[in-house]
Amino acid sequence: MFVRGTTHSSLGHIDVPGDIRLGWTDEFIGAYVTLGVTEPPARVARLDRGWSTLLVRADGDPLRVRNIGADVAVGDWVVPSEDHERVDHVLPRQSAFVRRASFEGDRAEAQTIAANIDTVVLVHALTSPPNQRRLERELVLAFDSGAMPVVVLTKDDLVDDPTSTATVGALEAVAAGVPVMLASGITGDGIRELRALVRDNGTMALLGASGVGKSTLINALVGDGMLRTADVRGGDQRGRHTTTAVELVGLPRTEGDGNGWLIDTPGVRAVSLWSSGSGIERAFADVFDLADRCRFRDCKHEDEPGCAVLAAIGAGQLDPRRLDAVKRLVAEEQALEEEQRAQEKALDRRGVRRPRPR
Repeated sequence: MFVRGTTHSSLGHIDVPGDIRLGWTDEFIGAYVTLGVTEPPARVARLDRGWSTLLVRADGDPLRVRNIGADVAVGDWVVPSEDHERVDHVLPRQSAFVRRASFEGDRAEAQTIAANIDTVVLVHALTSPPNQRRLERELVLAFDSGAMPVVVLTKDDLVDDPTSTATVGALEAVAAGVPVMLASGITGDGIRELRALVRDNGTMALLGASGVGKSTLINALVGDGMLRTADVRGGDQRGRHTTTAVELVGLPRTEGDGNGWLIDTPGVRAVSLWSSGSGIERAFADVFDLADRCRFRDCKHEDEPGCAVLAAIGAGQLDPRRLDAVKRLVAEEQALEEEQRAQEKALDRRGVRRPRPR
């Protein structure tokens, strides 16, 4: 169950004791070997006020070690100290779902929700009005994470004809080619298809607002009712939020599907962007494709002649709210970058340098 890795240095062939059942892959071997440590790597399964719960083996007892001073997130691969008292090293992340910190005082800081994920599942409920603007923001974060985004619409058991609801069409319209799936944690519809997204020990992270049915969906995926769920409100069929901590949960082995891992996250009220790589361009590919056809390269899509974006809006080919949304997100990102620069200057004046988030 352990990956055997070979370096290309004078060290020759080296056995690397990472459990592949936890998602250990060849990409982590070089970083681990470079550290020159003997303690086996472990995966972060949970964080609690300065403590990390680590899994060294998928079928072993977890370790509980201190993470004070270490930049760790659930899903990270780390190396604990020999006495198992603390996290000594964090291996470079292959992917990371990162947003802007949501608490005052750290608004120019990044918050990593989950690390080393293969699939980001963006959960919305069919029983709620479609929130296109929220999905757009989630897609930006998902594309920037390095993982594959998938949109899942839950509670299809509570509507008569799920595929014809306004929610499906409205969210598909802004999904930027991302798959949109239907699922129900009550009836089991779509559960097997969701499990199949993380074959071969892969990891999926679920993100959604409170009350969209994430916990019920996870209970169906895991199969043992490990997470608490709350009754829905009678007026709008919205559930009450029950997840309180980010946690790595193992999915059961199903014939033909293999093992997998799931990272549950508390319901996120506000989706705050962090510095975007190509996330905005990918989430708004329709707008940027049109912008490439504008007469002027610096077109602001306001009243310039030859603006392909405005022409598409006038012809009914582009929803004007898409243009408004991308302008707001670009402005938000620029404001964040200004805050980061101001913070760095303030730290420089005090002689303090903070490491940049990976």
